[in-house]
Order: sequence, then C-alpha cells, then structure tokens
Amino acid sequence: MEQQKNFIVEVEPAIEAKDGRPSMGPVYRSVYAKDGFPSPIDGLDSCWDIFRISAEKYPDNNMLGTREFVDGKHGKYVWLTYKQVYDEVIQVANAIHACGVEPGGKCGIYGINCAEWIMSMEACNALGLYCVPLYDTLGAGAVEFIIGHAEVSIAFVEVKKISELLKTFPKAGEYLKTIVSFGQVTPEQKEQVKNFGSAIYSWEEFLLLGKDNPFDLPVKKKTDICTIMYTSGTTGDPKGVLISNNSLVTLIAGVRRFLDCANESLTENDVYLSFLPLAHIFGRVIEECFIHHGGSIGFWRGDVKLLTEDLGELKPTIFCAVPRVLERIYSGMQQKINTGSFLGSKLFNLAYSYKLRNMKGGSKHEEASVLSDKLVFTKVKQRLGGRVRIILSGAAPLAPHVESFLKVVACCHVLQGYGLTETCAGSFVSLPNEMSMVGTVGPPVPNLDARLESVPEMNYDALSSTPQGEICIRGDTLFSGYYKREDLTKEVLIDGWFHTGDIGEWQPDGSMKVIDRKKNIFKLAQGEYVAVENLENVYGLVPAVDEIWVYGNSFESCLVAVVNPNKHAIETWGRANDVSGDFDSLCQNSKVKEYVLAELGRIGKEKKLKGFEFIKAVHLDHLPFDIDRDLLTPTLKKKRPQMLKYYQSTIDDMYKTLKQ
Repeated sequence: MEQQKNFIVEVEPAIEAKDGRPSMGPVYRSVYAKDGFPSPIDGLDSCWDIFRISAEKYPDNNMLGTREFVDGKHGKYVWLTYKQVYDEVIQVANAIHACGVEPGGKCGIYGINCAEWIMSMEACNALGLYCVPLYDTLGAGAVEFIIGHAEVSIAFVEVKKISELLKTFPKAGEYLKTIVSFGQVTPEQKEQVKNFGSAIYSWEEFLLLGKDNPFDLPVKKKTDICTIMYTSGTTGDPKGVLISNNSLVTLIAGVRRFLDCANESLTENDVYLSFLPLAHIFGRVIEECFIHHGGSIGFWRGDVKLLTEDLGELKPTIFCAVPRVLERIYSGMQQKINTGSFLGSKLFNLAYSYKLRNMKGGSKHEEASVLSDKLVFTKVKQRLGGRVRIILSGAAPLAPHVESFLKVVACCHVLQGYGLTETCAGSFVSLPNEMSMVGTVGPPVPNLDARLESVPEMNYDALSSTPQGEICIRGDTLFSGYYKREDLTKEVLIDGWFHTGDIGEWQPDGSMKVIDRKKNIFKLAQGEYVAVENLENVYGLVPAVDEIWVYGNSFESCLVAVVNPNKHAIETWGRANDVSGDFDSLCQNSKVKEYVLAELGRIGKEKKLKGFEFIKAVHLDHLPFDIDRDLLTPTLKKKRPQMLKYYQSTIDDMYKTLKQ
C-alpha cells in the first residue's frame, strides 16, 4: 500500500485466501510503535495501582469536583483532593468487606457520573471486585438481567434510581443483598428492601460500617478482571464484556506514548469534564487516564442543555464527547452566525476560509491565523470554557463538515477515535494538525496490531489497491471474553484477532476510514447499536403494515422507515375516520401517516423496545418493494444499499422535517 506519510508500519505480510478462509491484509501498527509497544509502567499492575500511586504522588491535587447547590442555584465547583478521596475509598472498601463481599465478587453501580460513582469504582479496584455498571438508560428489564447474570451481591445507586432498582425485586433479591444510596434513603425504602430480605444504607450510614473495620487489601494481578461492561446489545440480552486490569494499564501506557509523541502530554494540571457515562468503556478509560496523571475531574449536572454552562464554570483543558453533543455545539454556532449581522457573518466566513486554507496547506492550527483566532474565534473558544486544547470524539462517526468546522473555530486539536468495549475503547485515533485525516479515525494507537480481512460476499478485498475489509485487532487491550458466553467469544476472537464487524478502508497515510458494517447492524449518533432486521420483524406485526424498511445511520440520532401499508387496513381506517381518497392519495395523507406511526409506536411499547429503537418518521409507499426496481433479491430479501439509493431523497426529507 502506498504511504505518503509513515503513520503506520507493516509488521507481518498479507495472507492469501486458502482453506475456505478469506484473504487477510498485512498487519500494521502505529509508527510510534515501530520499535515495539510501550513497556509496562513501573508498579502499574492493576486499576487500583493507577489510583493508589497518584494518591501518593499528588495528595493535595484536586481530584473530584461537584458544583455546589446554594439557594436553589448551582455555583462553583467544590473539590475533594486525591488524599481525601483515597481516605473515603478505604472506608467504602472496609464497609464492603464488612458486608462479607470477597475478592472476585460482583458490585453493581447504577446512576449518573458523580464523585460517589468514582469512589465506589475505586473501592471495587481496592478489593479486587468485578465492577458491574448498570447502564443508566437500559431500563429495569436489562438491569434485572445484569444483576442476575453477573450475580451482583452489592450495588451502589444514585438516589433517583433507587425506585428503578427496586422494580427488579423480588427476582434480583436472589443475588442482591446490599444496596448503598449515593445520598439518603427513605424509611419506606428501608422497609421495602427489608421485606425482600436485603438491606439498604445511605452513603453516610455505609461509611460508618467501615470506620472501625480496617483490614489488609488483597493482592491484585494483571490478569484479574476489573469490570464487566455490559453492551447495550443488538438482539437478545446484553453481553457482559470482561475487561482485565492488564487491558486498562496497557491502554494507559499506549495513550501516554501517543500523547508524548504528539507533544500533547497529559499533566497534573489538566482538567476534565465528566459527562461521558462511566458505565461505558470510553468514559471510564478517559477518567482512568486522568487519574493516572493526577488530573482533576469535574462532574456535569446531568442536563445536556446546561452543558456549556458547566464548561464555562469548570474551564476544562480536555473535552471528550460523542458526535451528537458536538453536532449540537456546531448547530448552535451556525444559528448564531446565520442570525447575526451581515458584516459579522461576512467577517466570520472570510476568517474561516482563510484559516481552513492555511491548515489544509500544512499550518498548525495555532499558527494558521493568529489574528482570526484573536478577533473572531475567541468567542467560540470561550463557549468551551476558554482552555480546551484537545477535543476528542468517539462512540460513533463525526460528520466531516462538523469535524473540519470545529478544527478551525475551536482553536484546539479535534481528534476522532474508534474502538469498542471489547477493545477497551481507543484503538484508532487521528493525529493533531493532520487535516488529511478528517473523516477518518486515524492510525492505530501504539499498543495494538490491526489488519483488514476480506469480506467476499460484500465485495470488500483486503488485498486490493484500496484495501477494504473487516477491521481486526490484536493486542493486550483486548477483552478476556464474554461472561458466561464462550460460544459468542469464539465467534469473534479467532487466532488472537478480534473481529469488530466494522468494515474499514486503509487511507494512503495509514489512517483508517470506517465505511460499512458487516452485518445489518448500525450505530446511531449517540453510540447505540440497532439490529435492524430484529426491529423490522417486530414492526411487521402491525396489521396495517405489509412490509417495512427501517433506516438509521451514525450521523442521526433516531430511526425512520418506509412502509408498504396494507391496502385493506388503510382503506378501512380511512372510511372510519372520514379520510377519503384512493389508496395512493391515502398513503400521502398526513393523518394516515400519523395513524401508521402511532401503530408502530404501540407495538414498540408492547414489545418493550428501547427508546432509540422507536420510529420517529414514516413514508408510505403504495407500491410494494419489488425486484423490478432492484429493491429485492430473487429470494425477496431486501437489498439495503439499493433501497437507500432509491429512497435517499425521501430519507433526507424525513430527517430534515424532524429537525425543524
């Protein structure tokens, strides 16, 4: 493969197809690892070591910050130092131990990011427990499943989530014996939990259990599992991804090598706004990196509409987000530009074009147009707090126009990354000041190997002049398997290579571009997976629907659909509701569309679909999907790429209407 720049190096040759196995492209790794992967960091064998060493090294540094709430208003951030957090974590660990939870036990954490979340997690690390996040938006059904599947015996819970957790009883009570609130507990809750044979404590009550019960912490090993991260799943129940201490400490060493080589090292002076869910690997890994460097972590208030206010108060130096949040920021800026004065808009566009041209020409962002930064873009920088030097986007693709815009106007590096729970988050990340990487996820991080495997049935060839295929990853950051699902583990982990299911394309500079999904599964903008065939089977149960094609993509936050309605059902409904016309005109009638959309919503609720799986807009086509229009195969399976091409303008109109 032609390389214009040496951002990757080949370490193993390609393998031609043989014995029924598809061909595999060469094995590449980051140029920053051309002489070998980063050595393990001295003394860093477990997640507990990450925190323990920093508490010893930076005892007086601010670690966890929460906005004070006085007279009904949120004010400044109030901080706990590393030493204060360490002392409280030891009390929590002592209390857990006093409850009889042994190393290898399972501890659930359920709620929004906060100081107590981190302290509960660190107590798990101290005791060698499996930290099991109960994902904040999965609902009681999934929470009940996870508690039973992981055999969670103790859970730390946000006050607002206690009622949700109690809905999982009595079934969850078979395993869950101790509940600890992040705040207070009502007498009614105490009585209710007692009736199930379990106990519930407020945070302060629980700390008292550990006050006079000190003990020696157990020895932790690299191979020990530190967390079971349950993925939101595609079909069926969530999968428990086993992450070891080794995966996390290896990733931290790789991130440190990457940042050092890019001259953007983290330090104890860096500040991070914690709003990416700690229940997701992306959020957890970022915060572990900050803790390792002695940085400060301030928590958001949980309302995305108030995020910029939290940013203004905290003034972070690093901002990590999912594309949906960055798109909100982009849309807000565009609206201000478009509604501003003619002169102001003209000045902004001129400054933008000038700086973008210089950056594409090879200038670093801070040198591309110093005057534009000072006179025009400083207001944008201030909206993010004024100190952000890196914006990192992950969990789903960031639209190239949004990425380019932010690279210019935010006066900082904007990097896009790629990874999965199974790869411990960051596997690829774009490089600072490389405009050619816009729209890509950059080269591999310097602690893993990557290659493409051909997918002949989709016409992707890893050995072609433009190598395309399934992205496969190898290295110590990989997960240790799916909990209690060895069958699923064997499906994706073959000869040491994790098969991601994503189709990638190597770019000439060695960066990776994600272009497709191997199966009919895709991500929405907020990072949730959607199993489209499963949804179509559910929505196909509606009597008014003959056939349905559900569509979504990683740049949109919701689903839309094209429906072939049942002629008899639609005409019957029309007569009963005084809506006249032939079948064709009925399909174009807004009232009929509302009726079909309501029916889809009804079956969605009945089948307990997740919020992001509901259809938000619908187009009714009176003509059935057919072979003549190249929409179906001879065996009547949907040809999804062709359907997208055929209905593209309709899809665009639906999303446009939803955004109005």
